[in-house]
Amino acid sequence: MKLTRRQLAAVLVPAAVELEAQAQTRPTADQEFAAARQRIKTNAEALAPLSVPQATEPAFQFKA
Repeated sequence: MKLTRRQLAAVLVPAAVELEAQAQTRPTADQEFAAARQRIKTNAEALAPLSVPQATEPAFQFKA
């Protein structure tokens, strides 16, 4: 299959524009960190009123 330069440009330019738009809307590392901290805080607040008995075993085991 042969493509001319114009046909190739017609295919690649919209893809490049889409990638650029996605890159502009991607959050920065600081924004991701702040969002993660907020999720942890929200989850901690939701779990705080629950009481867990002392005898409850963790979901993991330490093996030597």
